Amino acid sequence: MDSNLSFKHRYHIGKSVKNFLMGYFTEYETPKIVLIHSAKHAILLRIIQIIMLIYSIVYLLIYQKGYQQQSTAIVSSVTLKLKGIGYVQTTENKTIIIDVADYIIPPSENNAVFIMTNFIQTDQTRSTCAESIKVKEARCKHDNDCFNKTFSPKMNGRWTGRCLLSPKTNVINGTIKNTKTPTGLCEYAGWCPPEDDDISTMLVQDVPSFTIFIKNFIEFPVFRVKHKNMVDELKPCIFHPQHHKDCPIFSINYIMSEAEKNITERNLMLRHGGVIRIKLDWDCNLDRGIKLCKPKYSFARLDVPFHEEPFSIGFNFRYASHWKYNQQNVRTLTKAFGLRLIIAISGRAGKFGFITLTLNIGSLVGIFGLATFLCDIALLHLSKKAHTYRNHIFEIVHLRTRAISAIALPPQFIRKLDAEYSNSDSDLDAQLPYKTPETSPASTGKRVTIGPVSYINTDQ
Repeated sequence: MDSNLSFKHRYHIGKSVKNFLMGYFTEYETPKIVLIHSAKHAILLRIIQIIMLIYSIVYLLIYQKGYQQQSTAIVSSVTLKLKGIGYVQTTENKTIIIDVADYIIPPSENNAVFIMTNFIQTDQTRSTCAESIKVKEARCKHDNDCFNKTFSPKMNGRWTGRCLLSPKTNVINGTIKNTKTPTGLCEYAGWCPPEDDDISTMLVQDVPSFTIFIKNFIEFPVFRVKHKNMVDELKPCIFHPQHHKDCPIFSINYIMSEAEKNITERNLMLRHGGVIRIKLDWDCNLDRGIKLCKPKYSFARLDVPFHEEPFSIGFNFRYASHWKYNQQNVRTLTKAFGLRLIIAISGRAGKFGFITLTLNIGSLVGIFGLATFLCDIALLHLSKKAHTYRNHIFEIVHLRTRAISAIALPPQFIRKLDAEYSNSDSDLDAQLPYKTPETSPASTGKRVTIGPVSYINTDQ
């Protein structure tokens, strides 16, 4: 008995798979179309379709160049050259001339350049001397105050453990007394004397008149196209947004004016330093020719403005120049303030592509389905006859199998059905194909049969 049930189960599964494959390759399905005569809804549909058509053609295809194959992969190289002569007026009323080799530190960087606009120089030798007065931990009264001190980042060297007390000076006659001041500074071994930030800095003059030449070479590897930001037969020029738009030579004054509109902030940037971003944006339409492609220059300040009183203002760093004099190590410590210019390159290129155009047209055709979707919402949910429209558009079919229907039936009814539709001889050919009862719940003309399963009328 169990083997017969197992065989029947496998037979049902095999026949279901066979029916599915037969229906998959021999049946065609199409959605139901309901034609509604309504001028109001028809006009609404056409208006939405016209709006989408204009949006698709004007914006997506023409403005966004939907007919082109786009690529943002760009390979670029930047070379920066500065020109200009500056000078510094010292406290001794002397003039120091500064050229490119003096104010460009370091001489070469990748996509960046630093222009020194202000600096402090301190000549130092290796010896012992008093610590800087700015180091509060260095204040002492006895040598014991300089022992076992914790390390401080402000220290200028290794403390020796001595407390240096300076002699008192008579301010009136300038004589020096043998008595010492009650408070002194700890002694350290290192480069002496320590740097003093409170002394007057050496501001480089005429920095805004300096010029920078930006040479940019690019390549779009997808299209195998190379280009540069210099026109053929380039003549000496200075960039101007109206008169010399193709000139790659900029004045520092123009760059600072574009990056920072406040003249007070610009003056503080020359004194304390700052960071400016120079961006070259390439947007090339290769259908018109690569020579017509020109970059767009933009400038922006990256450091925090001074009026916001940041923790660390401007941009500065220190470097030293070393040499020997009379077998003694000597160096000049320079604290440099200046403008750091960072170059950023971005680009996009497009060229007509038939495959891209075909895909975009297919996407635009799909957008038109949104018009029907919006009209269906208005028709089925917002109109006065929404219920009537839904009855014509949606058709509800109740599918009830023999097994499910039998659950709710009394036992005597099930036995009656079994007696009517079963075969005592257990013949598979006679037992499996059931017939649909004449009193099936399916209405006339809408009878639904799924495989060998019949539908039972529960009203009998």
